[in-house]
Amino acid sequence: MAPSRKSSAWERFSNRLANYDVVEAVFARKPPPSPPRSIYVNQDLPQDAFNHKQRVKKEYVYVTNQVITSKYTIFTFIPRNLLEQFRRIANIFFAAIAILQFFPKFSTISPGLVILPLLGVLAVTALKDGYEDVKRHQSDYRVNHTPARILAGGDWVNPNVTAAKAKTFLPGLPTRKSKKVGVTVPEPSGGEALELQERQPSVPSIPPLAKSGSSDEVDHPEDVDPESEDYDPSKAHWKRTIWEDVRVGDFVLLRSDEPIPADIVICSTSEPEQVAFIETKNLDGETNLKSRNAVPELAHLRLPHEIIEGKGHGANTFRIDIGEPEVNMYRLNATLTWASGEKHPIDLQTVLLRGTILRNTNWVVGVVLFTGTDTKIVMNSGGTPSKRSKVERQMNPQVFINLVLLAVMAVVCAIVDSVLEKRAFAGNSYWTFGEGGKGDNPSINGLVTFANALITFQNVVPISLYLSIEAVRTCQAAFIYFDSQIWYEKTDTATLARSWNLSDDLGQIEYVFSDKTGTLTQNAMIFRQCSIGGKVYKGDDVPDPTPADRTVTKSPSSSSSRSPGYEKTDDPSSSTLGQSPTPPSSTHRFYDSGLMEDIRRSMNDSENDKEFQVHSRNLNGFFATLSLCHTVIAAHDRITGAIEYRAQSPDEAALVQAAADVGFVFMGREKGTHTLKLKTPFSETLEEYDLLNLLDFTSARKRMSVIVRKMDENDKRVFLLCKGADSVIFERLKAGQDDMKDKTGKDLEHFARDGLRTLCLAYKVIPDDEYEAWNEEYHDATTALEDREEKIEAVCDRMERDLRLLGATAIEDKLQDGVPETIASLKQAGIKVWVATGDKLETAIAIGQSTNLIARESNIIVVRGGEFGTSKSAYSQMQDAVEQFFPNSGIFDQEDVVPPTGLRRSSSLTRSRTSFNLRRVGTGLSDIIGRENGDRPGGFVLVIDGKALTHALEEPFSKELLLQLSTRCEAVICCRVSPIQKAHIVRLIKDGLGVMTLAIGDGANDVSMIQAADVGVGISGEEGLQAVNSSDYAIAQFRYLKRLLFVHGHWSYLRNSNMILNFFYKNIVGIGVLWWFQIYCGWSTQYVFEYTYLLFWNVFWSIAPVIAIGLFDRNVDDDILMALPPLYRYGREGRWFGSGVFTIYMLDGIYQSAVVFFFVFYTYATTTPRKDGWEIGMYEFSTVMVMSAVMAVNAFNGLNTHAWTGWVWFSVFFGVVLIWLYTAIYSVISPGWFVTYIFGNDWFLFHSAYFWLCLPLTISLAVLPRYLAKAFKFNYIPDDIDVVRWVRKMEPHRDIAHDPQLGGHFLISPHDEDDEDDTPGPRPRSRLGRMHALDARGSTTDMSTGLHLAPSRGFDFDIEEGGVAIRRMQTDLSERSKAHRSGLKGRRRGASLSLFPGLRQSIRKRLPKSPPSSPPR
Repeated sequence: MAPSRKSSAWERFSNRLANYDVVEAVFARKPPPSPPRSIYVNQDLPQDAFNHKQRVKKEYVYVTNQVITSKYTIFTFIPRNLLEQFRRIANIFFAAIAILQFFPKFSTISPGLVILPLLGVLAVTALKDGYEDVKRHQSDYRVNHTPARILAGGDWVNPNVTAAKAKTFLPGLPTRKSKKVGVTVPEPSGGEALELQERQPSVPSIPPLAKSGSSDEVDHPEDVDPESEDYDPSKAHWKRTIWEDVRVGDFVLLRSDEPIPADIVICSTSEPEQVAFIETKNLDGETNLKSRNAVPELAHLRLPHEIIEGKGHGANTFRIDIGEPEVNMYRLNATLTWASGEKHPIDLQTVLLRGTILRNTNWVVGVVLFTGTDTKIVMNSGGTPSKRSKVERQMNPQVFINLVLLAVMAVVCAIVDSVLEKRAFAGNSYWTFGEGGKGDNPSINGLVTFANALITFQNVVPISLYLSIEAVRTCQAAFIYFDSQIWYEKTDTATLARSWNLSDDLGQIEYVFSDKTGTLTQNAMIFRQCSIGGKVYKGDDVPDPTPADRTVTKSPSSSSSRSPGYEKTDDPSSSTLGQSPTPPSSTHRFYDSGLMEDIRRSMNDSENDKEFQVHSRNLNGFFATLSLCHTVIAAHDRITGAIEYRAQSPDEAALVQAAADVGFVFMGREKGTHTLKLKTPFSETLEEYDLLNLLDFTSARKRMSVIVRKMDENDKRVFLLCKGADSVIFERLKAGQDDMKDKTGKDLEHFARDGLRTLCLAYKVIPDDEYEAWNEEYHDATTALEDREEKIEAVCDRMERDLRLLGATAIEDKLQDGVPETIASLKQAGIKVWVATGDKLETAIAIGQSTNLIARESNIIVVRGGEFGTSKSAYSQMQDAVEQFFPNSGIFDQEDVVPPTGLRRSSSLTRSRTSFNLRRVGTGLSDIIGRENGDRPGGFVLVIDGKALTHALEEPFSKELLLQLSTRCEAVICCRVSPIQKAHIVRLIKDGLGVMTLAIGDGANDVSMIQAADVGVGISGEEGLQAVNSSDYAIAQFRYLKRLLFVHGHWSYLRNSNMILNFFYKNIVGIGVLWWFQIYCGWSTQYVFEYTYLLFWNVFWSIAPVIAIGLFDRNVDDDILMALPPLYRYGREGRWFGSGVFTIYMLDGIYQSAVVFFFVFYTYATTTPRKDGWEIGMYEFSTVMVMSAVMAVNAFNGLNTHAWTGWVWFSVFFGVVLIWLYTAIYSVISPGWFVTYIFGNDWFLFHSAYFWLCLPLTISLAVLPRYLAKAFKFNYIPDDIDVVRWVRKMEPHRDIAHDPQLGGHFLISPHDEDDEDDTPGPRPRSRLGRMHALDARGSTTDMSTGLHLAPSRGFDFDIEEGGVAIRRMQTDLSERSKAHRSGLKGRRRGASLSLFPGLRQSIRKRLPKSPPSSPPR
């Protein structure tokens, strides 16, 4: 693929100059970074925190928790908005002309009337900007007034000082007198906590928190209502407040499913292991839950009275020292120091960041570290930028050209007038009679003429143009809002233009940067199909709810959403705040009639088919593995008995729920032990297993295993249950399973072609002596001081061998509706799509395949590495990719991509790194060596992870190399990226290439990317309104982006470009006629027109057609634009607006003004047209000129209009009819009423043959060149738009969308490999749609290893790697194992604990005792 056009140095300088934002420099300067801080708890501030006036020093005063995204305040609105508007060169010019006419010598009409148009333009624009900012204030209010709970009452005092809170519409304006740096701290007093800020009188109500009924749970009392009779401020309690009143040093109580209001260090949690689970989707886009743990030394701080005990120098007196706030989302270091001097570390693992959501944890108590603008998410977001459209930026040079033209005209008039005056005075010309006195200096008069020329020709830059643009863009925003085809009926949400001045930018987008979670996907994993023992179960349409449906609910995603009406009783004190009904996708249940029949046959005692009995054991083992091999938590509702599955990832929830759907219900773990409980269709009693070891998932291992012991008196076998990628499982299978392996492999291929993501399941039976020996080795590895990870992996790998294959699962990572089709259309339109996500690399690639971002024949380049200078640095990998796949690109001929001489690597190092291309290396992507990578015709897709991206952006040469490599790829996927990195990659393309960018996302982690792009689009989905509040356009579904760009963007760019060009053109015609007249009036700047005709030029005569162009013009119908994405390239390439097109229109205007003036002037100058023989008056022939000019201009504007609707007909003839009526009426006004200079013109003009001759001739000659040019182009060199316009004209009923010669050419044909599907039964249509039912997996090269990799089968399994929850579970298991080895046997259950006791008893009569290798039964 050819690289994108790179701008020249001059273009980059011009862009930087044009994009320099003086407004941001003046009004949005970032405050200095906050210094390192010490947070004091249960003790007063030290004396060195006060100055000599006993005021707190500036470094001890912290920012409030208010977050303000609005731009204006009441006091800054007028100056800032005026400064924004006067960035337009034209507004500066208009203001200068208006001021000039306040001087009597240059006055034409009343100065007040002169300045009215400018004031009107400024006022309309200010009102629009003000309305947009009011919406931002309202969203800020909603966020800042979110309910929260803080510690109050008793003797609790927060000594840490917070700056005064800003008022709602006055950000930056303190509510108190704040000229002094410090804040006086009053003496602590008993009773309610000291308030250093004004609290809002009204606080959103929080449902009362019921006391826990469990004796082993912490009892958090209810929120106390200050107005109730029970309110006692002398007692410590959790006080209801709002986010903006949360201060540094406050103790905060958080409940499950509540968002975190600030950056908070965890003191204690509701979980026995002091673990809290959070959803970080708004920070990094990752969908799996993360685990955080409390600071062990603070775990006793749970209840309000426990916190305030020991105040002063007691047990609860401590200080937290922490460095200055920083942008890095993954780094935080602090120290906890007790009053005794003892210190303990605090890191990010013990901190909850603002923007995350507490999940699967009943409550958390913590201390606030950072608030407001010091929090990491806000620091990653940036301020609200002031954006201008590309057309508007391009207008500034054009306006500047016109101003230069005006200056030249004024200078010529001044010089020639001064010279002529000097000659006339010297020759005593008769027209100088009475002049030449004192003070009448020709040189000074030349300067006066210069100023008069500026006033006379001021319409070269029309002030009404800007007013018209604002009006048109407002209407275009309304068109978007009222478009029913991008109105989401499900939520009754319209597409909203939040910034009205960027509509034409939508038609010029070259790069789209998209988030994944919530934008492309629904974050809902749906279990679709499975292959068990070589037999495929494809799932039927879900029937009416089954008993399992009524007794089991699940969390389909990390959000742990509940079913409607679900009320959790594990924690009766939980608040219902923030809980929302389960989305429709989460109600899916897997049901397959064939599978249910096979299970029923398995339960039949009379079944004698031995082959089926083997399949029965595979069925049982398959679903037993799904039910036991996971880290899911089962929460029971004490009233209904329903189960809620709390999973760290939606993958695990979908797998466990699928097992429950067919009757294998995971009932949870026994409290205080690691005993797993399972309910099966074959037994009325619960079956139990002892969890011995958990071998957790990592990206490198690509598998997860559990080792369990059956707790049955008759069968105490030990099983290893494993799930993972097919490439990993297949190579670990025991010999002799080739037939099963081949069948499952074919099924996996079918699943992958349907866009489904797969896992393989396997097991093995472990003899007791073998397990005991291995467990000793495993324990030694986990306690090793050196190379611990490598030793653990080696031991685990040895155990996970000789497995028996059970089958495979197929899960759909459910996409938003229409995502694959939309991305395919964007690519067809020539738009490059980048996906930036926080998910792991495998997940990102899988989504790229299912969304058509990675095509069937794509070549995937993977870059993941470290800093420059290492053998596997990001720069080295990119260099290898260029040398291997783009050897003739000439990239390394450019000096800016080559590192300095001292840093260049040797060629021998290059050879040593690329010499092992075909070795089998574990990469974490795939272990199957592929072929033909780089030779496929589908182009290249670059996949780069966050670590490599960080190092690639560090150095200028590596940054330039990344830019060069990425532009030669048809798509780029960035995984594991932080919010600020998303903004960096947008700026890399935006600034490096000078192209138009669009960013789209739905969460707070997308705000920085949305703000950095030229156009930001927010999706108003289920992740809140953070992205929408910062966006320029808000849509409800990603698929609406196609119509927003292809239709509204295309039309808006066409309309605005055409309108602006025609606006400049028509004013050049009017000014040109005035200019040519200067030749015959001594260059005195005399008006040739009667002044009212000139005054109404931009008001009545010529305004209507250009407004109609801006509102109603369209060169192609919307259905054609949607069917033919390549038509978008005309806007993407900027065909309709630029210096070249502008020059053509200016030359056209000059030509037409010359035709009008000279044709009419010399017609009337030859022989008088009057019957009485008298000479004509100036306003007699000038009226003919102005009428000819108006009719020619309106005809020309109509000729440039593509669609002649009724409104266009009306607008074209509106000015013509008005000027005829005005001339007829104005000419008959008697001087008795008031003096007019054209009285009697109706008699002289309408009875003159010259008048009726000049009008048609001048109009025809004026528009003839443009007419001939358009006719020639349409007939001899038509473009694609001309062709489809002709097709629509001649064959209006032709189905362009499906015509094989037109839109059908861009439709992806049905899958041509369906006939090869040998799976029994009809092949179901993919739920993902036919667009990505193709084998769109491509070929992969991992540049970190040099390995060519075969396409992955869509594997994905995403849980937190090395999380504290899993680590603590493994530690607990290890300690229990140690105790077991020491002879401290744990107690054993005496009940029958067979895996499938009912089934086992029924088949025991018919089969011999199962050998040790048989699957769990």
